[in-house]
Amino acid sequence: MTRIIAIANQKGGVGKTTTTINLAASLARAGRNVLLIDLDPQGNATMGSGIEKTELECSIYDLLTDQADFSDVVTYADAAGYEILPANADLTAAEVALLHADEKELILKKILEKDKDQFAFILIDCPPSLNMLTVNALVAAGSVLIPMQCEYYALEGLTALSETISAIAERFNPSLEIEGILRTMYDPRNRLTLDVSEQLKEHFGAKVYRTVIPRNIRLAEAPSYGLPVMVYDKASRGALAYIALAGEILRQYALEEDQREK
Repeated sequence: MTRIIAIANQKGGVGKTTTTINLAASLARAGRNVLLIDLDPQGNATMGSGIEKTELECSIYDLLTDQADFSDVVTYADAAGYEILPANADLTAAEVALLHADEKELILKKILEKDKDQFAFILIDCPPSLNMLTVNALVAAGSVLIPMQCEYYALEGLTALSETISAIAERFNPSLEIEGILRTMYDPRNRLTLDVSEQLKEHFGAKVYRTVIPRNIRLAEAPSYGLPVMVYDKASRGALAYIALAGEILRQYALEEDQREK
């Protein structure tokens, strides 16, 4: 069964792309076939996976606008160990094109229908805004992983995103749910971090991952080398945290499978 997870937060700068790249790499290291979809016109997940976005012959834009097939666009990110549908600035034009398409919310879902079974996990890096690209990601996904910093304004953003997820579930994707909430740039010495963390646990309970992602210089440096942090520095705190997150997710899925079989 393919797990399609949208990594989303309408607030920028929360570690969304960093999480997508490093979770994808960690799951690939655990022996899973992984597809990363870069759905952000900035193309940061593409660059962070070691692929030069300015040199792409085909990108996810061509796939979304029916100018290329899946096999033309999908690329293997060698150092990272996963397949990727890369993006560049062309994707900005897809936003306009999608607005005029039939069943515009379902385009990505239909594209993935034919090829998704070859992957155990499909991770979608969403833009930091609620636009038609994000809507397509949420309609195609089974769940949403929300990276967020433990700060006051992040709680307001989380409320807005939760309402968006509920609206998408009601209109287009009844099975859509919150996969989990990931605390990023975590500093336990900061009192506000601890307070917000406790509020998250009170409101979302088991949906808050036990794993936290610390502030880590190696994690910040890795994208400039086009590498996931576990390739750049596998002993760093950032690498160990994302490996732990992948383990937590895999254990949860294994538990769900066992319960279904009973």
